[in-house]
Amino acid sequence: MLEKLIERANVVIEALPYLLKFKDKIIVIKYGGAAMENSDLKEEVIRDVVFLKMVGMHPVLVHGGGPEINRFLKKKGIEPKFIGGYRVTDVETMKVVVKVLGEKINGQIVSMIKKAGGQSKGFYGKKGEVIKAFKYWKKDAEGNKLDLGYTGQVGGIKYRYLLKWIHMGYIPVLSSIGVGKGGEQYNINADKAAAAIAAYLKAEKMIMMTDVRGVLDPTGKLISEVNTYRADKMIKAGSLSGGMIPKVKSCLYAVRKGVNTAHIIDGRVRHALLLELFTDHGIGTMVKK
Repeated sequence: MLEKLIERANVVIEALPYLLKFKDKIIVIKYGGAAMENSDLKEEVIRDVVFLKMVGMHPVLVHGGGPEINRFLKKKGIEPKFIGGYRVTDVETMKVVVKVLGEKINGQIVSMIKKAGGQSKGFYGKKGEVIKAFKYWKKDAEGNKLDLGYTGQVGGIKYRYLLKWIHMGYIPVLSSIGVGKGGEQYNINADKAAAAIAAYLKAEKMIMMTDVRGVLDPTGKLISEVNTYRADKMIKAGSLSGGMIPKVKSCLYAVRKGVNTAHIIDGRVRHALLLELFTDHGIGTMVKK
């Protein structure tokens, strides 16, 4: 029994330098995958996020919800459409995106944070208009523009407004829905939204929770650290799998815009956030300049 208690104390001592280093720092967390779908993992992640706030850090949650959107669309008899990995967002689909991402998922996360003892404020689309957006035009192999409807990309972030809530003690929770100049709402890739938010807030870290261990080498071994030069070479060489490419590109964008480091971690691992932040080796891939 005593040995176990000593082991626990050692864990706390190992975390101490990181608690001091990251005090008052902003940590942007892209929340998705199994960590958001699995109810047990979901509760643990939320508690871990509240813990970060309580020990003096400033977590900001950015979430998507693609699987839930797809399920809702199918219930309404609408078949989800994608072109080159991007959702085709017509008027009806955009209504579903706002309902599912904003009204449902965002509200649930805010409620869970409050239940876990934290203060939280939800933002999505016209609610706060934190993410400014414009229409995204996808190009085909010949360079022709493809109309994806209300699929957009980030044009700006109301970061001073976000900082106000952060410094009042709140944990901001943002859905990846932006607002155009005419008040129209756009569906934005959550990885790109998280990278933009981290960049505008000059975050210490951006952490992307996924359903894989991180970036793997050709033998399947985890690459624990990679710089921008090596990551660019991996993308150009085609050594990254399809789903990992946009995540690595988002990490590269973030660190090149002033975020100290970006991390890709396996959200299926219990307490993945704490293991990445407060242990000497971490559990995922760290991208640095």
